Amino acid sequence: MLASLTHLRRRVGAFIGGFEAGLANRRLKGFQPSRAHLNTLIAAAGPDITARARWLVRNNGYAANAIESWAGNVVGAGIKPSSLIKDSETKTKIQKLWLDWTDEADAEGFTDFYGLQRRAAREVFIAGEVFFRFRPRRPQDGLTVPLQLQMLPSEMLPLNRNEVTPEGHVIRQGIEFDRIGRRLAYHFLRRHPGDVTDPGLAGETVRVPAFEIVHIIDPVDAGQLRGVSRFAAGIVKLFLLDQYDDAELDRKKVAAMHALFITTPAPSEPLDAAEGRDENDERTLDLQPGQITMLEPGEEVQTSAPADSGQTYEPFQYRTLLQVSAALGVPYAYLSNDMLKANYSNSRLALLEFRRRIEAYQHAVIVWQLCRQVWARWMDTTVLAGALDFPDYDRKRREYVACSWLPPKWDWVDPLKDARAEIEQIDAGLKSRTQALAERGYDAEQVDAEIAADKAREQSLGLSFAAVPSGGATPDPASMPSEV
Repeated sequence: MLASLTHLRRRVGAFIGGFEAGLANRRLKGFQPSRAHLNTLIAAAGPDITARARWLVRNNGYAANAIESWAGNVVGAGIKPSSLIKDSETKTKIQKLWLDWTDEADAEGFTDFYGLQRRAAREVFIAGEVFFRFRPRRPQDGLTVPLQLQMLPSEMLPLNRNEVTPEGHVIRQGIEFDRIGRRLAYHFLRRHPGDVTDPGLAGETVRVPAFEIVHIIDPVDAGQLRGVSRFAAGIVKLFLLDQYDDAELDRKKVAAMHALFITTPAPSEPLDAAEGRDENDERTLDLQPGQITMLEPGEEVQTSAPADSGQTYEPFQYRTLLQVSAALGVPYAYLSNDMLKANYSNSRLALLEFRRRIEAYQHAVIVWQLCRQVWARWMDTTVLAGALDFPDYDRKRREYVACSWLPPKWDWVDPLKDARAEIEQIDAGLKSRTQALAERGYDAEQVDAEIAADKAREQSLGLSFAAVPSGGATPDPASMPSEV
């Protein structure tokens, strides 16, 4: 019945016309994509896509370079907080305590909080998602703030866990929802399904409340529950290009191993002393520089002339890598490290577009999903542990937790021109110093305090540093103030 309705609809569509993309004509006859929801597609193909993406990152230089470029631009040295509390003394105390805690944030002890940000950016790029679990600690553990973060890869949450609990809650792809669709818990595996070094029971799960978990995902469809790798659109071309490169390299290597071929009308003649046989029982002859070899009557020497890769090899690679670059959302130069085709204009255009995407990703994914939740939990923990004393914290929590996040500054191809343009914008009132410093990844109050402290120290020590004019000329000594 459904098939006949679909056929009827296509016949009506073909008669009416309109959108060629919806017709079943000759060119689109074989183009019948699945109408399944993305959750269904991820459940069916997600594990294979993630495994292939991880394989490419481990074995393909282009994939490894792309993900490092992505993580370096998204996080860099870290997206850092700036508390919006107005009292400068309290703000300084908070910032110092936070800085001390960042070194202790990782439950595994491999990196600090900003390193966890970078690892999160890499994981979301590879697997489409990553999880962090809040790990409260005991006071005797000796931490600045008794809280740590444990990173859990996407494979730890089974995609095939779909059921209804006795309480009427629904578990979909390992995530438990209440009756109105709110996330209640995550049902994680106790051990990684692919880690044979873990002696735990395979397939055993544990229920973790949702407020203990930070789920970082870059969703592409409405209603999406789990992530999909950014490599999904480029895996096929990247893998086939890798195979093509390997085949081309192996062909050139085999061709280069054969220097000469000797043909003879009498192959049954005995071998000379300098001759031997290879592993395939073929006659071989080792040559030395300047060697003169006497041939038997009828034998002829032919030099090896292997075919070149051809003029289409590099253009073909370039076009294929352009498609992979577009699929991954990473500029071609960042994917391939090929700077030969780059100049100032096209490099700047590519960077502007790339950085717009990066800024959107920083705000919507890293800051919104990870940084804000960690900061709020950290502030709550500091108050509960007595590390900070905020009066009436329960009622004024929103004011105390308010925070802005400062991503690392962008470095441009010509920083001098950009700095001058920024100064002119500030002088013209088009931008504030606070905004300019925030764009560079600095907190304005902290910078002003450091400048004031530097000037006070210079004055107390009798130091004077004259500013160099904008033209770069050395100031006239006669115009400089005399020493006391």
